[in-house]
Amino acid sequence: MTVRMSTDLARGGRWTSLRTGSREWLWQNPAVTLAERAAARPGTPFVDAGGGEECFPSVGGDPAAGLDHGDVWHRPWVGVPDDAAAQTRDGLTLRRRVRHDDEHLRVDYAVTGAPGTPFLHAVHLLLDLSTDARLRVPGTPDVVVPDHPEVGAVTRTRWPDGGGLPLDRLGPDDGTAVCAVVVSDAVEVHDGEDVLALRWGSEPGAPTSFLVWRNLGGWPAGAPYRSFGVEPMLGAATALADAAPGEAAVLGPSGRLDWWLEVRGA
Repeated sequence: MTVRMSTDLARGGRWTSLRTGSREWLWQNPAVTLAERAAARPGTPFVDAGGGEECFPSVGGDPAAGLDHGDVWHRPWVGVPDDAAAQTRDGLTLRRRVRHDDEHLRVDYAVTGAPGTPFLHAVHLLLDLSTDARLRVPGTPDVVVPDHPEVGAVTRTRWPDGGGLPLDRLGPDDGTAVCAVVVSDAVEVHDGEDVLALRWGSEPGAPTSFLVWRNLGGWPAGAPYRSFGVEPMLGAATALADAAPGEAAVLGPSGRLDWWLEVRGA
């Protein structure tokens, strides 16, 4: 099945569309205007516009330092849609090259910078899914639920448990929200007759995982809404400051690390 993506280089290289056949998978937040998203600048809070954001060199980051969801989602990218790059304030460069064919989409990433630099990179895809949608992953991989059962705590469990909430299915709004790291390099999203299959990998030794953001009207406080994220990631933590040994990707002696994401539909 044909897979196509569209991006907006002027606004952080964000993914504005991801289609398999006639199905559009990316959710757009109806409460956020394009003007609000376009006004984002380094140092401003994250704008949850939907679509897909490139979260690099961290994901959770430090909001007070302007690093919430990383340091490239609000910067203009340089290049053309299928080959573009952005640079962080600390001199790391993220390059993205996109290849389409009749059966799948492949996105190749290259991270360059000073050898020994740790980083995380999540492709923050917010998906437009029904209440019947399901996630399928191979086996029962490890799951880490940060800030559960309280802020600062960590719950370590196995798929599909998300600290008492099911990560593999949605259902109607129930006032809950959970973010979890799933230690896997593949996931399938099933929604009715449509399937979105994601798999990714890197050079040997770099950790891979994906983030699940399951927000069924539980966030933010005061004005909650529904959103659902599946975020392939190089690394296995939500923020560099919280990464345990082996959970962050690290640039080796060459100062370069490559990884790839493949998308298929059915």
